[in-house]
Amino acid sequence: MKKKSILLLIGIIFDLIGMASYLLPGFGEVIDFIWAPISALAMFAMYRGVKGAIAGVLGGLEELLPGLDFIPSFTLMWFYTYYIQKTEKVQEIKS
Repeated sequence: MKKKSILLLIGIIFDLIGMASYLLPGFGEVIDFIWAPISALAMFAMYRGVKGAIAGVLGGLEELLPGLDFIPSFTLMWFYTYYIQKTEKVQEIKS
């Protein structure tokens, strides 16, 4: 498996873990409080550099703030890294 595919698979699993708090009303927010820093560190480890740091902070905040667990932050970051950012680089070269 390529690194790109592995990151997507891990990201989907982490997004599902983050969304799991909806399964346990009331207790879910406690899980989010524990998961938020783990999620932030995982995001930074998966996407190093400035973009990984920004994504880690935003992903951690997304887990801490009530009602935002439905946002698939890991999957969105993967999509940004491998499609949006790649497109931006191609456009820069053409300019």
